Amino acid sequence: MKTTILLFSAGLVLAACNVYTVDTTPPAIPAAIRTISLDNSVQIEWAPNRETDLAGYRVWVSDRYDGRYTMIGTTKDPLFVDEDAQNGLTYYYGVTAYDLEGNESDMSHDVAYDTPRPEGFGVRMYDYHVFPSTAGYDFSTYSIGQYDDDFTDFFFENYNGRFYLNVWSDTDIQDMGYSNSLDEISVAPESGWSPSRYTEAIEGHTYVIWTWDDHYAKVLVKSITSNSVVFDWAYQTATGNPELKRAPLTGGRKLNKRVAAKQ
Repeated sequence: MKTTILLFSAGLVLAACNVYTVDTTPPAIPAAIRTISLDNSVQIEWAPNRETDLAGYRVWVSDRYDGRYTMIGTTKDPLFVDEDAQNGLTYYYGVTAYDLEGNESDMSHDVAYDTPRPEGFGVRMYDYHVFPSTAGYDFSTYSIGQYDDDFTDFFFENYNGRFYLNVWSDTDIQDMGYSNSLDEISVAPESGWSPSRYTEAIEGHTYVIWTWDDHYAKVLVKSITSNSVVFDWAYQTATGNPELKRAPLTGGRKLNKRVAAKQ
């Protein structure tokens, strides 16, 4: 009888207690970080986390991979656009994930960096045989001009009904094939440049141009008529960019508001 009373009393004590579980486990570290160069901005993307209690992500930036990172914003989606980035400067990005309890992951480990660059759309350039003064393009000034001007990077030609993009002897060009947008070609190739310094112009193809002064550009041909070509372009203003390295030429025809910091 005495044992029964003790068991009954213990049961009442247990029934009156509420048991709470404190969540101290942070989300997984975001992975597969990638960036897209835009005009005065950089788009950052990553693989989505799968936690059911995920609240969002924090995006961080630094001027070097192992530097001090500053938080530039939060997002609930695995995508963020850094609209405070400036053309010609290189930015390194990291991402953390946090849950509803405030637990935050460590910084992503991917080496994700980018250098935003200017771009333009719907530029029309003419056949140099017919309109030589509007047949060339200079990326450094974002302008149409004389096809044989010292600062012309490439020019357009209709040669017996076939269309070509031409560059001079101190510049390289390569056809990268069909693409839907400029963003599909993120870096310039290391080899495969046209030995003839020209390539056939084809609607829907993107071309990479390696300029005489160690810059690279991308040209997407949108349409072609008998005497003109319309193209979109992007031009990397930073020389020595990690996305394209080239030895200096020895000759040639022409010489956001930050809100926090984290290690």
